[in-house]
Amino acid sequence: MHFSFHFPALPKVGMRIFKTLGAVLLVCAAYGLLGGRNPCFACIGAVFGMGSFWREGVRHGGNRFLGTLLGGLVVIPFYWLYTNRPFGLPGHLYLVLGLFCVIYINLLFGAHSAIQPAAVVYFVVMFTVTKDRYVSYTIARILDTGIGVLASLAINRLFPSPRDARDTEDAEAMREDAPSHARRA
Repeated sequence: MHFSFHFPALPKVGMRIFKTLGAVLLVCAAYGLLGGRNPCFACIGAVFGMGSFWREGVRHGGNRFLGTLLGGLVVIPFYWLYTNRPFGLPGHLYLVLGLFCVIYINLLFGAHSAIQPAAVVYFVVMFTVTKDRYVSYTIARILDTGIGVLASLAINRLFPSPRDARDTEDAEAMREDAPSHARRA
């Protein structure tokens, strides 16, 4: 009787992994130097902002940031309504109305992929943050996410993928081939 085991091929450890690690390390080091603030959401932003190539990072990181921004801006007034319950209305009515606003505002901006991160920040603030710090927490979360995304985009620009390098070469070649009057426009 002969047994044979076949293991699947291990995934390749490529530049995207190292660039993601570098962006997270950059964020953690910066936060450590700036007083040791918790870098959790900046690190999450850094992971979302790292794509296989520049445009993918901009799209994913941009969606994460836009969702966090819009969800954060909507949650501030609705947190107050939810916790204070003006007009005698149940808090859950304000909760659902705020979620409607989160979703609808994202749709107005055409940011369909930002709905999930917007809803995440909305619910995290609603259900886990205390009354005395919901505004400062929300603002910090928006800023942290943006910082993380920017760190990844910076790393991606410093260390472009082969696709980014080809895209840059193609764009430069097209610019050189363009008539001189088109380049001045």
